[in-house]
Amino acid sequence: MSKTVLITGCSTGLGRTAAKKFAAEGWNVVATMRKPDHSLAADYPDHILVTALDVTDVASIEAAIAAGMARFGQIDVVVNNAGISTVTILEATPPETIRGIFETNVFGPINVIRAMTPRFRTQGGGVFVNISSAVGLAAAPLLSIYVATKHALEGLSEALSYELESQNIRIKLVEPGAMRTTNFAKSTLETLQDIPMPPAYKPYFDHIMQAMMDYPFDDADEEQVAATIFTAAGDPSSRLRYVAGPDAEEMAQLRWSTSEEHYLATMRELSGQTAWLNRVQN
Repeated sequence: MSKTVLITGCSTGLGRTAAKKFAAEGWNVVATMRKPDHSLAADYPDHILVTALDVTDVASIEAAIAAGMARFGQIDVVVNNAGISTVTILEATPPETIRGIFETNVFGPINVIRAMTPRFRTQGGGVFVNISSAVGLAAAPLLSIYVATKHALEGLSEALSYELESQNIRIKLVEPGAMRTTNFAKSTLETLQDIPMPPAYKPYFDHIMQAMMDYPFDDADEEQVAATIFTAAGDPSSRLRYVAGPDAEEMAQLRWSTSEEHYLATMRELSGQTAWLNRVQN
């Protein structure tokens, strides 16, 4: 009997690719998004159910879970993929924008986990795969709000990995690097257009943005990240973290294998911070 996965945020990018990966591997997929795009199911009509789900709306979460269970019997894995970001200066970011990002990136997974946990317990177990980021390991400038949400998700996931083990429920964290082939970077930059730039930050912002565009690591491959999600979903071990992409692997090694001083110095260099400080001081 085929297993079933429910994935949030399947309208574009990684979520859509992951849905097709699971279906290609013979899984049933409850592919969810705020505005359903049924074309996603075209190649796998027997294995993909497209349905509405807004992670900030508990009623829509319950409805999507019920629809998935009605179609496929039970849900074995949930992938918390839905997420939003913005490139911005914290000082200039409206409170409602900050809260909105936290509502989706932190409270969204919490809402989904709270809804599915009783069902996993009733059926004897299950797996949550939470999609974090390389910046959940190593912070980057101009992404402070997004970084904060991913650090929150990292802490939440580790704590729950102990707590839910008692219920035979596993927690997995997938930490992708930059994926400029997805629409995520584009939507992140588009959000910036709605936030005013304080003039005092403009030279710094432009410098750091250029440094980010010249980032020295190769981008993560979307298909590779989807494959990592699939691996994590089927891994029966107690392993928590799965890095995906060359830059994420570099960040993980830097974060966990070096001193704090070396880590901070290297991150300042990679982000363009060192060059900026030299420019200002000279």
